[in-house]
Amino acid sequence: MIALLLRTLDQAYDKKSWHGPTLRGTLRGVCAEEAAWRPAPGRHNVWELAVHAAYWKYSVARRLEGGERGSFPLAGSNWFPRPEELSEAAWKGDLALLGEMHRRLREAVAALDPEQLETIPPGSKTRVVDLVLGVAAHDLYHAGQVQLLKRLRSR
Repeated sequence: MIALLLRTLDQAYDKKSWHGPTLRGTLRGVCAEEAAWRPAPGRHNVWELAVHAAYWKYSVARRLEGGERGSFPLAGSNWFPRPEELSEAAWKGDLALLGEMHRRLREAVAALDPEQLETIPPGSKTRVVDLVLGVAAHDLYHAGQVQLLKRLRSR
């Protein structure tokens, strides 16, 4: 079951799958200016979606590891206004953060004992197996949003 969860995470984030683009695939080739574009005032942009996905990968990994709240590399939680600085370096840094949080999540899932899958970790109301499946679904949901934003921008 652990192998299946890892495969599901990877197929949602960066490995070939039948459903189409992965989250990482939708972000490939997007420049900082494109990532910062908003369809309307007050709406999220691609950049914010990427950092939001990184945060929830962190959140699930932290629960699986039993880590402390507030240890995400950026101040705040859930949504992070982006860009703070409109530069390719800042955008690439946030993409690297997303990749780092995916690797951390994979390591936390790989370290699980299969008996832990049906337990509810401290600070959660959700079983471990559902947290992991949920974060994969979350990646795909936001991959779809990224695709829509890219399409809207190109109109």
